[in-house]
Parts: sequence; C-alpha cells; structure tokens
Amino acid sequence: MIFDVVRKKFVVLTPEEWVRQHVVHYLISEKKYPLSLINVEKQIKLHKTTKRYDVVVFNSDGSIHLIVECKAPKIAITQETFDQIARYNFVLNATNLMITNGLTHYYCRMDFEKERYLFLEDLPAYLD
Repeated sequence: MIFDVVRKKFVVLTPEEWVRQHVVHYLISEKKYPLSLINVEKQIKLHKTTKRYDVVVFNSDGSIHLIVECKAPKIAITQETFDQIARYNFVLNATNLMITNGLTHYYCRMDFEKERYLFLEDLPAYLD
C-alpha cells in the first residue's frame, strides 16, 4: 500500500495504480500542473452506466483540460483503449487526452469541430 496524496488515503499498489501515481507525479513535477486541479479515479455517468476515470486535470475555470487513461504495464494500448477514453470524453469534453501503460504514452488534442483527435509529441505544460 502507498499513500495517495491526491486522494489523501492509502491505496493498494496494483500495476495500474503504479502507472497512475507516476502520471500524477509527472503532471506535477514536469508539467507544473497544480495538485489542486488534479482529480483521481472518480465516477462518471456514461449513458446508463457508471464508469471511473483514472486522472482528470481541470482548468482554473472548471472546464477539463486533460483526461488520462492508465493501464497496467503488461496491457497493450489498442484501439479499444482509445475508444474507451473517447467515450469518457463525450461526457467530460476535455481538450487533451493521454493514454499510458507506463511504458508507452500517447497524447492527443481534441478537434471538436471535425470530431477527431490530433496526436501530439508531448502534453503542454501548465499555462494558467
């Protein structure tokens, strides 16, 4: 078990949780996102089902800047993974998406007009 600073409680360190913790650390230390704007593993309503996102980063105005989908390192990132985060984004309307298994990372920016995502080399740093 480890202490999760964002959730302020102890959590079991599963392989996916290991990835999530490293992503949160990366967002805070490398990209300078404030801890106060990061939300971890909360429920959302998607059609008639309840789902849980891994990490969401808000803008200071309350809109969503980034959704992160984390997989365990042994899980390959597939089209199914992109479809999952795209479904979440129908509800959340994030500007940016990140998908990672801790070894491979994909970053996208949403183009809402053309209903597609554009791949990025890296996530933008916090600018607010």
